[in-house]
Amino acid sequence: MVVYSVLSFGYKFYLQFSDGSKFYPDYITHLVSKQTELIINTFGYNTEVLPHPDEPSMKVIINGNYLARIIEGCNGVSILILFVSFIIAFSGQAKTTFFYILYGGILIYSINLFRIVILTLGLYHYPQYEDILHTVVFPGIIYGMIFLLWIFWVNRFSKLKQNHD
Repeated sequence: MVVYSVLSFGYKFYLQFSDGSKFYPDYITHLVSKQTELIINTFGYNTEVLPHPDEPSMKVIINGNYLARIIEGCNGVSILILFVSFIIAFSGQAKTTFFYILYGGILIYSINLFRIVILTLGLYHYPQYEDILHTVVFPGIIYGMIFLLWIFWVNRFSKLKQNHD
C-alpha cells in the first residue's frame, strides 16, 4: 500500500508539473503516441499522431481517418505502478525482485503499446466493433497479462512461496 501510494503520488506530481509545451500532453503519453505512429507506419499505413486541440490527448489518424485518441490513461504508467506495487508487496530476493520488475515492466510497456496499435488498426478495419474492442478485448489483454505475471511471481519467486517450501 505504501509503495502504491508513493508511486501514484509521484506520478500525479509528474503530471501536474508536465506543462506539455514541448511534449504534449506529457512526455510519456507523447512517447507512446509517437511509438504507436511509428509501428503503424511500419505496417504500411499512412499514420499521423497529432495533438488534440480540445483536450489533453493525441489524435491517431490513419489514411486521413481520425480513429482514436491516446490519453494519459493509455500510456500504461498506472498499470505499471499497480504491477510494481504488487511485486514489491510480495517481494522475494532483492536481485530477483529488481529484474522481475524491470523485465515485467518492459513486457507490460511493449504489450500496452501493441495493444494500442492493434486497437487502432481494429478500429480502422472494424469500426462497428469499437465498443467491444475498447471496453472488453483490449483491457482483458493487458489486465490478464498482469494477472498472469502476478500469479507467476507469487508461485515462483515471492517470499510467500519461499516460506511454503
